[in-house]
Amino acid sequence: MSAPSVLIAGCGDVGGRLATRLLGGGWQVYGLRRTVARLPAGVLGVAGDLFGEACPADWPTGPLDYLVFSAAATEHDEAGYRAAYVEGLRHVLGWLKQHGQRPKRIVFVSSSSVYGQQDGEWVDEGSETVAAGYSGRLMLEAEQVALGSGIPASIVRLTGIYGPGREWLLTQVRRGYRVAVEPPLYGNRIHADDAAGLLAFLLEVDRGGAALDEVYIGVDDAPAPLAEVVAWLREYLGVTEWAEDASVRRTGSKRCSNARARGLGWAPTYPSYREGYAAILEGRC
Repeated sequence: MSAPSVLIAGCGDVGGRLATRLLGGGWQVYGLRRTVARLPAGVLGVAGDLFGEACPADWPTGPLDYLVFSAAATEHDEAGYRAAYVEGLRHVLGWLKQHGQRPKRIVFVSSSSVYGQQDGEWVDEGSETVAAGYSGRLMLEAEQVALGSGIPASIVRLTGIYGPGREWLLTQVRRGYRVAVEPPLYGNRIHADDAAGLLAFLLEVDRGGAALDEVYIGVDDAPAPLAEVVAWLREYLGVTEWAEDASVRRTGSKRCSNARARGLGWAPTYPSYREGYAAILEGRC
């Protein structure tokens, strides 16, 4: 059997981790990004700009078994999100058509921002999408582009990604960050390695012939109040002083469930923030 091929459009942090996993499994991996010198060793670079209509000069000419769309907005406003996710995906779909390529499946990396729940509700793939801001609204629009492409597609709605190089909360806690305890502000997170691991798992499941659902949530096992996470990090880091006033968090409060992905056989390496942040702070990831 020939090696399966995948093109990762937007092969940055999570995409690069995914590429490394797939290369270890014998996949042929193409990585599309502006600066291909930063791709992991072994990835076939495709230098290109998702924001432009011109197809990259070194776009692969042979069949592509899978497309993973894992873009990141460079401008965090409505126009930037539209350019990255909606128009970027349309450009890639056009380049596939231009080369007569029809992948077996598209995996579109989306965000839990499509859920705008505010009161700590449990959320799963069947929950109402009530995105309040432009980011969630445009993610939903891009999801529909993927699902309406005529190619089988699965959407993976990742929650707050953390890991090496994504240490905003650690920095804030060291500076004395304090958040409100009541009402609890539930947050959802997934370690970058687990985000890549879930994507690789879904590709392998599809490759094996099992049916995939249209939507999965990528989250660890333990949504937790932000105040709890901050308190644990303070103790771990030895922080003894913090701000007198609590900061107000901008996003909603909800608890995302990974039951669908777990039911398929996936399990996170870092089941909660405790294991994940400990691994970061001890240099084990």
